[in-house]
Amino acid sequence: MMAASRQEQGEGTPRPKRADAQRKKAALVKAALEVFTESGVDAPVREIAQRAGVGLGTVYRHFPQRSDLIVAVYRSQVDECADAAEILAEQYQPFEALAGWMRRFADFISTKRGLARGLNSSDPAYSALPGYFFSRLGPALQMLLDAAIESEAIRRGYKASELLQAVAALGRGGHDEEPGHLSKMVELLVDGLRYAQAIQEEGAPKERTTPPAS
Repeated sequence: MMAASRQEQGEGTPRPKRADAQRKKAALVKAALEVFTESGVDAPVREIAQRAGVGLGTVYRHFPQRSDLIVAVYRSQVDECADAAEILAEQYQPFEALAGWMRRFADFISTKRGLARGLNSSDPAYSALPGYFFSRLGPALQMLLDAAIESEAIRRGYKASELLQAVAALGRGGHDEEPGHLSKMVELLVDGLRYAQAIQEEGAPKERTTPPAS
């Protein structure tokens, strides 16, 4: 007697329920991001459910605690920012890719201030997020830095962790009332990276084109 096929055994068959659950979970994270950005992390869960087009039961099935949803939103945004590094590296020259990513990171910081305030609580549910932040964004930025250094667009000596901390510190500067303040500061930082390389090149000894006089 022939053995049952993989499909007859149930292997390799579509799992519509699981796919539907993943779609609803993704819709909830997207809706929560929008609601948190508009109203803060204390916004009613019912509003998030309505925005996602699901019932409250679905929200609590995927995210039993509000902190679970906040963590999911934060991680999704960190992932998007990290993944952008590869995309920019493929589309632009090294320095332009680095500058573009720095601008995107600044946007991430400035638009997630309300979310960050929620994360700064003593709730242990958020304790792993700083490590996740640096573990995902650090390598992404370092890859762009290394490419820019290799192309001689910027000088050596910069570390991804230092730039991440610098931009994050600028974002905590208390200029919420000034639209675009962080973006302006990051533009100055990016220009400084390029200017430092230009100064180094000007100060470097020139290669001799003729033999020195005896």
